[in-house]
Amino acid sequence: MYVLFIVLNGTDYLDEILAKFVDIGVRGATILDSQGMASAILESQNRGIPLFGLFEALLDDSRPYNKTIFTVLESKQLVDKTVAVVQDIMKDVPRPGAGFMFTIPIDNTFVLGKPN
Repeated sequence: MYVLFIVLNGTDYLDEILAKFVDIGVRGATILDSQGMASAILESQNRGIPLFGLFEALLDDSRPYNKTIFTVLESKQLVDKTVAVVQDIMKDVPRPGAGFMFTIPIDNTFVLGKPN
């Protein structure tokens, strides 16, 4: 089993990604509102420090918030299929930095609550 994390800066693609997840058999995912470090620093009270001008220049075109999607996938084959559909959806994004993905192997999952 693997957990796939997607940090999606191009949030306009969220609905299409989730629809493709359903199409290929991904049975669930969790979506969190998230924020990158540079964006958080720019919002802080320390804007007078010269270093923050560098962050500001880097973030001119980006959005301050993003979505982090994570899902547990049962096989390497499903990981490969899921990564491929996300890459296909994002292939024509005109700017770099629209997001990134990574996986982590996991040993076990545990369902919480009373069994049915």
